[in-house]
Amino acid sequence: MSKLRVGLLFGGRSGEHEVSIISARAIANALNAEENSHKYEIVPFYIQKDGFWQAGEVAQQVLSSGVARENLAVTPNLWEFPPQTAEIDLWFPILHGPNGEDGTIQGLLTLMQVPYVGSGVLGSATGMDKIGMKTAFAQAGLPQVKYKAITRAQVWSNPCIFPKLCDEIELTLGYPCFVKPANLGSSVGIAKVRSRQELELALDNAATYDRRIIVEAGVVAREVECAVLGNDNPKASVIGEITFDSDFYDYETKYTQGKADLFIPAHLTDSVVQQIQEMALKAFLTVDAAGLARVDFFYIEATGEILINEINTLPGFTATSMYPQLWANTGISFPKLVDELIQLAIERHLKSAE
Repeated sequence: MSKLRVGLLFGGRSGEHEVSIISARAIANALNAEENSHKYEIVPFYIQKDGFWQAGEVAQQVLSSGVARENLAVTPNLWEFPPQTAEIDLWFPILHGPNGEDGTIQGLLTLMQVPYVGSGVLGSATGMDKIGMKTAFAQAGLPQVKYKAITRAQVWSNPCIFPKLCDEIELTLGYPCFVKPANLGSSVGIAKVRSRQELELALDNAATYDRRIIVEAGVVAREVECAVLGNDNPKASVIGEITFDSDFYDYETKYTQGKADLFIPAHLTDSVVQQIQEMALKAFLTVDAAGLARVDFFYIEATGEILINEINTLPGFTATSMYPQLWANTGISFPKLVDELIQLAIERHLKSAE
């Protein structure tokens, strides 16, 4: 039997470009592992930061070296895809952040009528937009921290509205609270604020990243995560916990070695573990996710409350990332995990064609 040609799609137009390359290298190693090498042929596709697609020698060089390529001096037509795209049997997109896990690339891959790993347009878009995500979670009855959704226009357009907006945030959420762009990953643009001055600066900064902003009440809680794998009948992993000394789990803490510690499995009672797993599966189905997702929670030990924080439909996939580590501790090795994701993509594609 001929090998399945897997289009490994990485890089992308987002602040997580370099993380995407690292994830792609880990996936390539898994596909080249002994148990997978006879089944799959890797065809790398690298999307530069300017959005131009590269295949062949350039894509392979970036994948092998792990070093991003500089943008071209003059970007050609972005819709002139490499001819190798016509040869792909299945796509494995590992594009983190905007233009990668927000439904945009998923829409393009859907139009190609070829199976691809991960959620479709709806699941990806809902999982990426924190306001849409929290609205869906609220409708599903999943408990969350208090939050307020606002727009860039409320922050910038009318100087009379802004003070009243800050008054309302202080009254309903209090301090500390977190200001976040609605559609960015990896803690980009997020700030923890404790005063009116910090709130105003954080809102102004968040508005430079996104036209939609969310402000969340701060809680004293343990941060725990659960990985989900599957389509219509997903399964949940063991629970992991993140601990850190920094003020919150910001970009530097997330991607600097030694800044945070992962504990897998987390030291939790069986009852709490079961509740988190059930909530993770409910969140996965609520946003119509597929293939994979990591669901993050706050566990308030003092009261026993479990609050859902967010779902990430295309989590980091490096060898040290939480998602594959959770499955490794559940009994699924990295190469087997990648293989299962490909099989789930094929299953979903076949069902959608029925």
